[in-house]
Amino acid sequence: MEKLNKADIPQEAFDLYDYYCHNKLDRRTFIEKLSVYAVGGITVAALLGSMMPDYDSGRTVALGDERLQSSDYLMYNSSKGGGQIKALLSTPTGKGKFPGIIVVHENRGLNPYIEDVGRKCAVDGFISLAPDALTPLGGYPGNDDEGRAMQAKRTREEMLEDFIAAYEFLKNHPDCNGKVGVVGFCFGGWISNMMAVRIPDLKAAVPFYGGQPEVIEVPNIKAPLLIIYAALDERVNAGWPAYEAALKAEGKTYEMINYPGVNHGFHNYSTPRYDEPAAKAAWEKTISFFTKKLG
Repeated sequence: MEKLNKADIPQEAFDLYDYYCHNKLDRRTFIEKLSVYAVGGITVAALLGSMMPDYDSGRTVALGDERLQSSDYLMYNSSKGGGQIKALLSTPTGKGKFPGIIVVHENRGLNPYIEDVGRKCAVDGFISLAPDALTPLGGYPGNDDEGRAMQAKRTREEMLEDFIAAYEFLKNHPDCNGKVGVVGFCFGGWISNMMAVRIPDLKAAVPFYGGQPEVIEVPNIKAPLLIIYAALDERVNAGWPAYEAALKAEGKTYEMINYPGVNHGFHNYSTPRYDEPAAKAAWEKTISFFTKKLG
């Protein structure tokens, strides 16, 4: 099926997709509401097909990229979370120890986009670990719809423990210099914020369009934060004023960037929400931040 141009998809359809992705609409209701925007020769099937993830194109780092020393799956222990957790460990070429980055997926498990982010981290000189919080349920099933349904069966607190355990694993990995940060997207943005709350020696956190911690938890944050938002993401952005006030009141180190004219998920290359200029700018800022804080 031919994909629609991003400009042909109304903002209201993107908003519906956001609600669908976050389990606020079931698939049937999503399609029914989407049909309102099937006008002017645009069919529901075209809208739906254009908005669903396409992981076959757009990948930024090839599996055999010469800048990667390795990119392989492993298992690590999360005794307070889901037990043995599968993760993708990606290592850059070169000698010596590397600073580390935990890469946290969205609300659908370790899909090809997040694996690509893990490899991007390695290409940029960091050893990265990208866990799959769906491991106790069989792992990412190969499509995001089933992945979302599976992830909804676990509590986010339990999954947070899995990513805290990932931090400990990577920090003590023989190829890591012991300085570890975290970057996460959507659900992973909330995890990134909460890892900053829960891990006193976390060196840096970059939450992309993620939910904020409770105000009473902000005093526990020690890590510097680079907080990324999308200007059209009213759902997540609604929590920013209270978070910002708490960060200021507690004298925390943070920078917030709210990219104009882009949607929640703008960094994810697989859907029309992707905005290449904003995604590239945000990633350059992320790597610069990690280089300063983990070097």
